Amino acid sequence: MAKLIIDNEEYSIPDGSPIDAICEGVGIPFSCNSGVCGTCQVKVLEGAENLSDLSQEEKDLGMDRQTRLSCQCHIKSGTVKITY
Repeated sequence: MAKLIIDNEEYSIPDGSPIDAICEGVGIPFSCNSGVCGTCQVKVLEGAENLSDLSQEEKDLGMDRQTRLSCQCHIKSGTVKITY
């Protein structure tokens, strides 16, 4: 099980899971869910290496390992700490 920490609240999710449902549930705004609008942008505070690689959509928006779109991220394993 992986652990996603959003503003000090911890959530356990299966390894390899997308993080979008949890992020949306805590109030991170979502519009398109396809990586083109940028509304679900999060800042990765710790564990960037535990997230999936940047999607092409994130690269097109000029993002890096510390700034991601939560609709595009999967948590591979381990712990990831984010804020929005």
